[in-house]
Amino acid sequence: MLVVAALGGNALLRRGEPLTAGAQRENVRVAARSLAAIVRAGHRLVVTHGNGPQVGLLALQGAAYKPDEAYPLDVLGAETEGMIGYMIEQELENALDHVHPVATLLTQVVVDRRDPAFEKPSKFVGPVYERSEAETRAKAAGWSIAADGDKWRRVVASPKPVEIPDFRTIKLLLDHGVIVVCTGGGGIPVVRCDDGSLIGIEAVIDKDAASALLARQLGADALLLLTDVDAVYRDFGREGATSVPVLTTKEARAFAAPAGSMGPKVVAGADFADAGGFTGIGRLEDAIAILDGRAGTRVANPPG
Repeated sequence: MLVVAALGGNALLRRGEPLTAGAQRENVRVAARSLAAIVRAGHRLVVTHGNGPQVGLLALQGAAYKPDEAYPLDVLGAETEGMIGYMIEQELENALDHVHPVATLLTQVVVDRRDPAFEKPSKFVGPVYERSEAETRAKAAGWSIAADGDKWRRVVASPKPVEIPDFRTIKLLLDHGVIVVCTGGGGIPVVRCDDGSLIGIEAVIDKDAASALLARQLGADALLLLTDVDAVYRDFGREGATSVPVLTTKEARAFAAPAGSMGPKVVAGADFADAGGFTGIGRLEDAIAILDGRAGTRVANPPG
């Protein structure tokens, strides 16, 4: 099978951990072991990843510049693709004893500049804060902020991915047996100009939506949305919450899930499953078990 495995930003940098290279490296090493098991089972693999904490960190570092000298989010997104992709590539090569070639590709993803998401920022980036600190930072930097559980974070525009122009390069690498790390952080957000040229835009694309689009374009058999929660839960966070082993795409689209966390995964899973494959949602450590149907939540349409 051709498997697209999307690693959540919180799976690569867990809540409460310091935003250090060492902490990220250790989590990537754990991720690489799970991904290596997929390859050893005989499957072809494409890896995508989140970048919410990392792009937020770079934006904080950029605050040291004068306002007109700070780098925009598309450039910061490209930086995180290189930073995280390098770690995944290296640790995956190590986990596979350097038998399989691995390559990281900076990936542009086209969005519509008229997308209403630009008027309603909703994508979490950066570290979590207590409300008072978040409000102070937002006032100083001109941020939009929102509650993320019992903490607060910066939110930015998250337009819908429309096209992955680097798809042909990804396909070429796959055809030559390369494991590809791409579309990091949802890809580098760009818009298409009237003359057909591309230019970056201030946004962060949802990683799960971009991964589902990529999986559809590649004709993948499975999309794994891997995070730090073992499955999709009904009444998540409440007493008596229960895991859901299987959802049809119709059930997934109607499922009540938090918009800032599991909600985008369920919707993205349904988008891909409607194209004919299946989506597995669950813990990073359970990747091969999710693929085999022994763990997590599967989003798929019944045969026939």
